[in-house]
Amino acid sequence: MSVKLLVINGPNINMLGVREPEIYGYENYNFLLKMIEGEAARLGIECECFQSNHEGDIVDRIQRAYGNTDGIVINPAAYTHTSVAIADAVKAVGIPTVEVHISDPDTREDFRRVSYVRPACLATVKGHGLNGYTEAMDILYNHITKEQL
Repeated sequence: MSVKLLVINGPNINMLGVREPEIYGYENYNFLLKMIEGEAARLGIECECFQSNHEGDIVDRIQRAYGNTDGIVINPAAYTHTSVAIADAVKAVGIPTVEVHISDPDTREDFRRVSYVRPACLATVKGHGLNGYTEAMDILYNHITKEQL
């Protein structure tokens, strides 16, 4: 059975290792991509990664996933707390989606405790560092393969 995942990262995730490493860690974005690639190989699935600092580009990429992607891992980053458009796009495509955050937004500033995308997702992984991405991929893989049986 073929499974295709899309991993979407929002603004400033491309600055991993540079931006507030005490919160987001010292590994860079290429390290994250290699981790995701390794997990995809372990699961025997196809996985595409996409990162943008622009809300509309993220909405467009979610919409393009319709009909050709089995699951989405999304870290909307700052758009988590502001973007009804991204939440609406996730709802519109109906693709199983897991929200992931490197830090735990619920333990940070008050404004970070609001997630517009969370209600549209089947799960949220937060505060597990970069490992949260592989955890989210595993959640989706198990969900998708269970439904395909």
